[in-house]
Amino acid sequence: MNWHVLIYDIMFVLSMVLSIVFAALWKKHMNVYIALMFAFIPIGTLGQVLLAYSTTLEEALLAQKILYIDGSFELLFILLCVYDLCGIKLKKAISLGLFLLSIVLFLCSLTIGQNDMFYKSQEFVRINGEGRLVNKVYGPVHTLFYVICILFFAATFAAIVYGMRNKTLSHSITYALFIPVAITFFTFFGGRLLNLDLELKPLSYVIVQISYLMIISRLGLYDIKYTGIDSIATSLERGLVSLDSRLNYLASDAAAKIIIPELADIAVDCPAEQCEVMRSTFIKWAKLYEKNKNENSFHYKKDDKTYLVNVTDLCIYGKKRGYQFFINDDTKHEQYIELLDRYNKDLEKKVAEKTHHIIEMHENLILSMATMVESRDNSTGGHIRRTSEGVRILMDEIIKDNELGLDEEFCRCIIKAAPMHDLGKIAVDDAVLRKPGRFTPEEFEKMKAHAADGARIVREILRSTDDERFKVIAENVAHYHHERIDGSGYPEGLKGDEIPIEARIMAIADVYDALVSKRVYKDSLSFEDADKIIMEGMGRHFDSRLKKYYIAARPNLEKYYSSLS
Repeated sequence: MNWHVLIYDIMFVLSMVLSIVFAALWKKHMNVYIALMFAFIPIGTLGQVLLAYSTTLEEALLAQKILYIDGSFELLFILLCVYDLCGIKLKKAISLGLFLLSIVLFLCSLTIGQNDMFYKSQEFVRINGEGRLVNKVYGPVHTLFYVICILFFAATFAAIVYGMRNKTLSHSITYALFIPVAITFFTFFGGRLLNLDLELKPLSYVIVQISYLMIISRLGLYDIKYTGIDSIATSLERGLVSLDSRLNYLASDAAAKIIIPELADIAVDCPAEQCEVMRSTFIKWAKLYEKNKNENSFHYKKDDKTYLVNVTDLCIYGKKRGYQFFINDDTKHEQYIELLDRYNKDLEKKVAEKTHHIIEMHENLILSMATMVESRDNSTGGHIRRTSEGVRILMDEIIKDNELGLDEEFCRCIIKAAPMHDLGKIAVDDAVLRKPGRFTPEEFEKMKAHAADGARIVREILRSTDDERFKVIAENVAHYHHERIDGSGYPEGLKGDEIPIEARIMAIADVYDALVSKRVYKDSLSFEDADKIIMEGMGRHFDSRLKKYYIAARPNLEKYYSSLS
């Protein structure tokens, strides 16, 4: 006997034995693709044996068609099995489409010897007692068959890589999946490329069977999902209740009936709503769960106990048939949560009080520094307090319609930052700062430096604060409150929207105070004269978009400054 034929015989016997072993281990809940794989592999090895024993072209063509029963479906079953083990869910439409594609390929293979779709031509020979089909010229459908096989291999390898990276499989299981797929790929294409006399596919399929038996024993696929449920059902620590899709009562275990004694009075298949307790609990929870699958946990209190009830779909053979309720005693956990909530509330209250105290100290320190700086300036007594109030009055009007889109937090920050706008004057020489009269051009240049110095000082003072937004706003107010919309301001000559909005608001309050307040080098202006200057400055000195807010704030500004006199 030809040794090739002997190997094919051995592979067929092995594949049958392995399939019988699988059948002995099989249970109804086992992965269906593994079961199909073990059913089809012996057919493929049988086809190879029949081809080797064939004596005529007709027998060889029949054997080849039997080979394509396995060849058309085996790679699909491996692909779907790997996807299932790796936790990748394919849509039913995709799975059905792949099955239909495999069926079409198999049906096309049945035309071998009748038309050119699959094989255009072939010859039959016997070499050393072994029947073979040689000089095969493949048709277009066979080329498509190769392309689809390559795509199946690629998708299977991709799923295994996904399982490794996402840790949905252990390394040992990953290798157990990878090795047979790699061997199948090599034997499927390598034998043809190497032009080997021996057909290697029967050997690869036997390796696939051995590998999947190892995977099954490793994972316990056929028991783990269901022995767990059985354990739950027999435990008195957790109750189980089930309703069908029409909310008829199906069953409950002993633990559930202890928790809810009314369950013992409900007949199977009767509407659960007949029981008042069921209407207010399980039926209500099922309806809420049906509206929102994420709303699947509820609490049920009875006497001094608190139970956590989890709702899931009741599925039979993959089809939803109702609802399943798992009841757990959650009393200790709820007591712990309640205690933790009380502790957290007390802690939050204390933290809030401490934080408020720290913020007050911080703001008072800043205000004290600003007041100290102001005390060095003979000409601006009370300027910080007045401009801060001026900013607050302007912000009150801005908040009312808020076309500028400034949020509440921004408004709070600019009011808090206003007292810091002139901190840079601490760096100005006394001879300039305390001069009882107008500055010379040289002295004014020295005075102008207070804006940039102020920004630097504010940045240093607020370096350790966690309020990043306040830091930026306070620094901008100090740095740019002397900039003008037309670009004629200082220190950087910014124009228009280049000037931060907080600095544009500060500029109006700053100039208004300078106009209506008495200085050593000038008398205070009347409200009418000050208003005229401010209005004329809109669009040149000040942002014209702030004009309506200034006009709205003007009565309150005049009222405030009148109260000071």
